[in-house]
Amino acid sequence: MEQHQTRNPKTAVLSDRRAAKNAAFREKLRQMALPLAPLVQLTTGEIHPCFPGTLLNFWLLTDAELEELAHFYHQRTPCRWTFHYPCPIAWGSEMPLEEKRRRIGRFIGLRGCETPIRVKTEEEIHEEARQARLAEEEDVWRRKMYWHR
Repeated sequence: MEQHQTRNPKTAVLSDRRAAKNAAFREKLRQMALPLAPLVQLTTGEIHPCFPGTLLNFWLLTDAELEELAHFYHQRTPCRWTFHYPCPIAWGSEMPLEEKRRRIGRFIGLRGCETPIRVKTEEEIHEEARQARLAEEEDVWRRKMYWHR
């Protein structure tokens, strides 16, 4: 299904002027316009109507559309077809929107949609450092006491 987008002349002129002056903005526009290769359903060979045609369309998918995509491509309710896709995903309707987006992104092959690494809080880092310091001090005392026997 081909997606046609018409540009508002005022918006087009503004974004063209902005892009001409700002290299980072121009690069972001280029990135968002990247076309995405559609994924076909294994059982019918059809492409879901909500399948994003560009990277921008991917970032604009709604929660309901993400749910529809997961269902259409046999990921929401596991069945015999679920694991025949190149990158099957674990799906839960209770997941937050951005988690659903990340998983669908991974499913359709977008880079950067892998499972995020858990970042420790500052308190956790301080506590780990304190525990390491205590273990080191204990080890030093244990070695000193060994030589005094």
